[in-house]
Amino acid sequence: MTHINLVNPNELISRAAEELKNQKLVQPLEWSKFVKTGHHKERQPDSLDWWYARSAAILRTINNRGPVGTQKLRTKYGGKKNRGHKPEHAYKASGSIIRKILQQLEKSELIQKTEKGVHKGRILTPKGISFLDKLAVQINKETQKNKQIK
Repeated sequence: MTHINLVNPNELISRAAEELKNQKLVQPLEWSKFVKTGHHKERQPDSLDWWYARSAAILRTINNRGPVGTQKLRTKYGGKKNRGHKPEHAYKASGSIIRKILQQLEKSELIQKTEKGVHKGRILTPKGISFLDKLAVQINKETQKNKQIK
């Protein structure tokens, strides 16, 4: 049984982002410090480590949603754009960022391409599942220890 869905998602994503950075499983590209994460954003991310956080969030999404492709992830990470007096419209996130992160996660063997019936996309490999599960177990132990102390 995996513990991935039993822990706080924000905690899991931040811990996974740290591990991805420490183990050098993904690397931000040169242009990543200058870009917005989508057409709907007005500015680039404040955090310098946003590439790792997005990679960890994509890993968790792939775990939860099964075979997932770039277009579904673009929709998930998209948002509404403020267009002044005109009504807001929903726009998708940057496909290039998501595609590059997926390629890096594939290269580090955390995800792989697959087809399940009509669904094509990426799923977690056993290495990817154990990566997230180990972090979730650590978080779970820490929260249990904190509950006992109080």
